[in-house]
Amino acid sequence: MVATIPQIIGKINPKLYAENGGELLKKYGSADNIPAEEVKPQALKYESVNKVLKLSNNGAEASHTLIYDSSSETLEPVYFFILDLMSDGGFAPEKLIDNFTSSPGSGYFAELGQRATIMQQQGAKILGDVNTVMRSILNLIYDLREFKIRLQSYDTLKSKKEEEKEGAVLSLKQIWMDKVDIAKGNSSIKAMALGQAGFQTLLDGFLVVKNEKDVDKVDLNDRVKRIIKQRIQEFNIWLSQSESELRRRYELEKTYLKSQVNSLKIYSRWARPYLRAAQELEMKERNREPETVKAFNTIVLELCLLGKSKLKLKETALEGNLPREFADDGFLKKLKREYYSCVLVEFKFRGIPQRVGQQSHYVFGGRAEVTFKAYALNKDELDKINSELDKSDVADAMNLIEGTTTESLAQLQDDIDFFLEETPEKEKSSDTSNPFMALIGHYDQGGEKKDKPKKEKSSSITSDSWIEKTHLRTLASEKAIDASFKIFDIYKKAHEMPSYT
Repeated sequence: MVATIPQIIGKINPKLYAENGGELLKKYGSADNIPAEEVKPQALKYESVNKVLKLSNNGAEASHTLIYDSSSETLEPVYFFILDLMSDGGFAPEKLIDNFTSSPGSGYFAELGQRATIMQQQGAKILGDVNTVMRSILNLIYDLREFKIRLQSYDTLKSKKEEEKEGAVLSLKQIWMDKVDIAKGNSSIKAMALGQAGFQTLLDGFLVVKNEKDVDKVDLNDRVKRIIKQRIQEFNIWLSQSESELRRRYELEKTYLKSQVNSLKIYSRWARPYLRAAQELEMKERNREPETVKAFNTIVLELCLLGKSKLKLKETALEGNLPREFADDGFLKKLKREYYSCVLVEFKFRGIPQRVGQQSHYVFGGRAEVTFKAYALNKDELDKINSELDKSDVADAMNLIEGTTTESLAQLQDDIDFFLEETPEKEKSSDTSNPFMALIGHYDQGGEKKDKPKKEKSSSITSDSWIEKTHLRTLASEKAIDASFKIFDIYKKAHEMPSYT
């Protein structure tokens, strides 16, 4: 079961917005541990004492419902009229929920199913290209690691310490024997030393001497010396040429890696709209709800708008609705968080899809049930609502989409950063920003300094202070209660609704 927005608000502030808040707090200990699905939600409850608003769980609930039923008129005007009312009232509405279910027997079900299939196929095709590029990036990283190890031996040849230089030469001789000389087959140094009589000292002699002159100083027979002279000359030629060739190949591979990362960014950008559209065209399952009969031509829509208006404390104090201290800038800076008057509007449409002429467009006539609820929320509570929505099933599909294009890339982030940000000594002062980092929402600041890991903030919301409880929350509640009723009343009078509560 997916929690509704009122249930999430009730979980965040169970004392004000949950009928069973006391029971849940006693059962689970804190608001963070309360399952939102167990909340019995309620809007602001209040009573008027000497014309002064007082929040009370025994008072009236700031909730109003409109019901509009007309199969011949479309439902879109209901939604957009209320949306414009909220915007004109300064409540900046935000859509939190947008679900729909169409009965399998309706023409709209088949139409939307075709559209969703097209989006899924296009998204899957581009994701296939993403996987191809990802494999290419993996192979490039493995190659670059091997090149980096080889180049370290060449760098060590320039060391001032003789023992380090000697170790580097021995390492490169081993590579030459395994990669180059081995192509000679039975006449290679290792094959002759290990498999042919009279050449047992060939391998040791080759590793010991540095050039052709040193060969005559070694106590070996002439036949072995002649072979060592030939091979040491070949090795020295390879040594002088292979470094520049390897460095050139290394830089080319890095350039190619950068181009592949950029290609990955482009493919990811192309895939997301199709994946997002496919997810948004998915229908919500309503197997047991009586409104969606398989053979009927019906559709059920659920929408939820949250409008919020920030309290303007200084202007309100100057108008005389708050103590004069609230007009002082120094006093306002001491307040720890902002408060908002909020109006939550929930729409439930049960409609009959009707095709417009020969177009692939439908209009919906039917029954609209609209509920207006008032809330007073602070900045911490609003942030927690967004956090809860991100963790809920409402956002699961979006998280999967993000995972396909960013989480897998993050696993390779360190390796790609290492190679793409690597610059020669003379260029280390230049910009080392990595375009790959922008793909996952990060922008490098350059340099070797690493940001200290930020401590995670506690998810618990601190209780209202005395000023917040007696002034800010109360004032926000008054404005929210007044606004929710005004929006409800204006729409009701403008449309002469047949029934309302």
